Amino acid sequence: MNEEFLISRRRMLGLSVALAGLCAGCAVLPVESDSAGSAAASAESNQSIEKAPASEINSVHLRDNAELYNVYDDSGIVTMYLTVSRGNDSENTNHSWAEINHYSAYDYTAMGVARYQVNGLLQVGDENGPLAGEVGYDTHAPNATVQIRGQTSSRYTQKNYKVKLKKNKGSWRGQRTIALNKHQGEGLRFRNKMAYDLIKGIDQMMGLRTQFVHLYVKDLTDSASGVFEDYGLYTQVEQLNKTALKAHGVDPNGQLYKINSFEFYRYEDVIRLTTDPAYDQTAFEKHLEIKGNSDHSKLIKMLDVLNDESSSMDDELFVTYFDKENIAYWMAFQLLTGNTDTQNRNVYLYSPQNSSKWYLWDWDNDGMLRRREREIINFSDSESWERGVSNYWGNVLFRRCLQTQSYRDLLDTAMKELYAYMNEERIQSMMEHYRSVTEKYVWQMPDRMNVPITHDEYEEVLKSIWPEIDENYNYYWESYRKPMPFYIGEPQVVNGSLLLTWDPSYNFEIENIYYTVELAKDYLFTTTFFRQENLILPELTMDTLPAGQYFLRVRATNASGYTQDAFDYYVTEAGKHYGMLCFYVQPDGSIAEDTYEDV
Repeated sequence: MNEEFLISRRRMLGLSVALAGLCAGCAVLPVESDSAGSAAASAESNQSIEKAPASEINSVHLRDNAELYNVYDDSGIVTMYLTVSRGNDSENTNHSWAEINHYSAYDYTAMGVARYQVNGLLQVGDENGPLAGEVGYDTHAPNATVQIRGQTSSRYTQKNYKVKLKKNKGSWRGQRTIALNKHQGEGLRFRNKMAYDLIKGIDQMMGLRTQFVHLYVKDLTDSASGVFEDYGLYTQVEQLNKTALKAHGVDPNGQLYKINSFEFYRYEDVIRLTTDPAYDQTAFEKHLEIKGNSDHSKLIKMLDVLNDESSSMDDELFVTYFDKENIAYWMAFQLLTGNTDTQNRNVYLYSPQNSSKWYLWDWDNDGMLRRREREIINFSDSESWERGVSNYWGNVLFRRCLQTQSYRDLLDTAMKELYAYMNEERIQSMMEHYRSVTEKYVWQMPDRMNVPITHDEYEEVLKSIWPEIDENYNYYWESYRKPMPFYIGEPQVVNGSLLLTWDPSYNFEIENIYYTVELAKDYLFTTTFFRQENLILPELTMDTLPAGQYFLRVRATNASGYTQDAFDYYVTEAGKHYGMLCFYVQPDGSIAEDTYEDV
């Protein structure tokens, strides 16, 4: 007999003895009666067992694996040592460290090549060096590859890195892909970690593991010898991939997309099955970067239904394709933290393999709570329609959610709950801790060279964090009173006249909406030469214009007097100028709309 069987047998015997003790002094019953009595006792016992109702996969709310965050202490800072060297052409690692740090993601696109890599030896320890028991200890051969990561951030002087441990070369905290983020444009350098630490306490959101890292790099790509150079402070954020999905307790075999630029339109010419002869993965991944199962049939089916305006959100889409709770709490978190750059990117889209439901998974929060900092550096992106619910109006999924009363009710609840959770005491306590860990790195080289604010401004920004949450909460309720933003159409010459059109605006309250149209020769509208107010229809006809550059501004005002800009904006070095379309009248009378790279 094995030990498990013996233990099980002892438990059964112990239970028999206990039952026998309870029956001491009872009359001996006939076999039939005893059997009936046992059956009755068994039935009574079964009635006392409470069982959870059976669940159906599409009714499941995603819940993070809370115990995952208790394995390691992530409250301090970890020191990492990275030795880089040349590899081989077949693995695209025969490059110099200077090349790795020179080219941006846009350079690689222009060159039409994959991002260059180098070999790397990753070792983890403390300020005294690598530690026994940690990855890379007592190792001399490369155990990883290294490349830059990120898109817009790849243009910065200080790069973000993706360190990928090679197969069978170990892992760090169960992760083989180590994403190290510099957050050069963010003056506090702790916003992303702060966000994920807040998400840990929000049951309705899925988070990721994070860690502050002090990085040293030794470059051997152009020399046989070198020393470790201080690369300063980084934030490690768990890479969302199959390994992470499994660690967080969800199906690792499902569909997972990183949303790069996607408003949930159908995009029939790009969003295709891999078996479609016209399928172009590069074009596909400009919208959705494929991180999981590459069978896009479920995605396409969802998009077909979502873009059918006759389909019901309550009766169909929230039942079959989306978790209303998931979207509401994700959106509430973004609204409260002012993380505006989430209308069509900086989030993951996930669906378990055998489910038709899709879930949003938070990603990239270094843009949160930055209103005061942006004001200081004279770059304001968080104004106009990019505040409140209007920020999400240009996305098909979010617009249809916001047009649904049951969703708005749940979003209201989520806003109230998260506002109470993210109270001043909690936020101040968190910031004091992060400051104690990170501030010395911010104000020493190499990071000091690229901090976008001064030391005095750093203090000012810290004081603005909680008030911004409070302000964002109050503005949320106000934002429903405004008309929603809309797009301006490209002006057209029709029958010898200039036709100006725009999409109708939307009002949550049933009120009349009136439009004001202005034309100017400059984006500040100091040279306005045409203005017409109180237009009811979203169009007007006027005389054609001579050749030159023009700015068309359209604003919507409802009967209550609240005004909204158009989605369109003009970009200068100072930031975005909202509600206007820039266009050019060519010498031949044709019209060209101003275009720009939205990064």
